[in-house]
Amino acid sequence: MRRTDRLFAILQRFRRGHTVRGRDLAASLGVSLRTIYRDIDTLIASGIPIEGARGVGYMLRAPIFLPPLALTDDEFRALRLGVEVLRQTSDPTLAQAADDLLDKIAAVAPAAGGAHGARAAISGYAAAFAAPCVHLSTVRAAVAARDVLTITYRRLGDEEETTRAMWPLQAEFWGRVWTCTAWCELRRDFRAFRIDRIVHCTPAGRRFPDQPGRRYADYLARMRAESAASTRAAASSADDEPSEDP
Repeated sequence: MRRTDRLFAILQRFRRGHTVRGRDLAASLGVSLRTIYRDIDTLIASGIPIEGARGVGYMLRAPIFLPPLALTDDEFRALRLGVEVLRQTSDPTLAQAADDLLDKIAAVAPAAGGAHGARAAISGYAAAFAAPCVHLSTVRAAVAARDVLTITYRRLGDEEETTRAMWPLQAEFWGRVWTCTAWCELRRDFRAFRIDRIVHCTPAGRRFPDQPGRRYADYLARMRAESAASTRAAASSADDEPSEDP
């Protein structure tokens, strides 16, 4: 690891807000404790507000703000790959934002490889596998504004269509499809709608409240509880199975 990258990694550890021990830094970064002490002395000499002592630990005594881009070559490649996939699988607004971001990434890519070096090693081609989502822009805007949406939804399997009002809480991309986790007024419960299965989608002209029990955090809590219950049930079933005699 280059020294500049190591100094940045040390700063990132300090920014988490707790005391950091030199030997822990040395172990995680694969260098000697003496090297870590020299790095911390360098950071202090450059004006970083670090306080502490060797053998005890160090911490920041005030917040610090780092430059907006300080990425390694692999980090640039990872960022560019993620933006490429987003550009190919999202709505026109996000796709245009992704194009603009790719231009900015190319402009500040590491000097050793330049724009071409940051993109040559890996590429992503997701458009052929992702289901089209003509209503994604409307759903995303409604999530941000807390707007109730009236949708006509075509159920997968029997193709039955229903019209319902939903509170869009979160849009998620699953590699091939976009979904919207929502509170469904018709079912009076959480539902996950595939956005490509939405036939019609219009704002209902009203906003939904920040209501306990109907938030995205409540949905996630339920999913965790159900997963834990399923795991316990499976473990209990395994314990109840009779063992065979040798």
